[in-house]
Amino acid sequence: MAGRLEMKDAVRIQQEDFSQDEEISALRASSKRMGGIATFIGCARDFSEGRSISKISFDAYGSMAEAEMNRLRAEAITKFALLDARIVHRVGVIGAGEQIVFIAAGAEHRAPALQACHWLIDELKQRVPIWKKEITPQGEAWVTQHP
Repeated sequence: MAGRLEMKDAVRIQQEDFSQDEEISALRASSKRMGGIATFIGCARDFSEGRSISKISFDAYGSMAEAEMNRLRAEAITKFALLDARIVHRVGVIGAGEQIVFIAAGAEHRAPALQACHWLIDELKQRVPIWKKEITPQGEAWVTQHP
């Protein structure tokens, strides 16, 4: 059907880029009570710890990573009284400046949406088995810290 938004899963790991507009539209479609939506978009930087970065490679333990992301989403919905939440993380080789991760939290009011969004990215970086390798002109290096 022309003009119809394809509803994708609320939690996904994928190679292709994501559309912020489509993700926010899907979140908004889940409830008319949503008064506040907070989003976080993580992008690949071209510089890290004094080194020039050309690309970043992300690898994930697919089913385990998605299961943990689904748990995070469910926890956030309960903990912050969210109406809905979405989490998308890319894997594969991502160029500097490209999008990596999208998180959106929708609630009746802004405060819980903002708190949940912050909590979700922090927990995702600590709990989800996704590994990051920086690719520089001098070579490649796995990143072990999650600031």
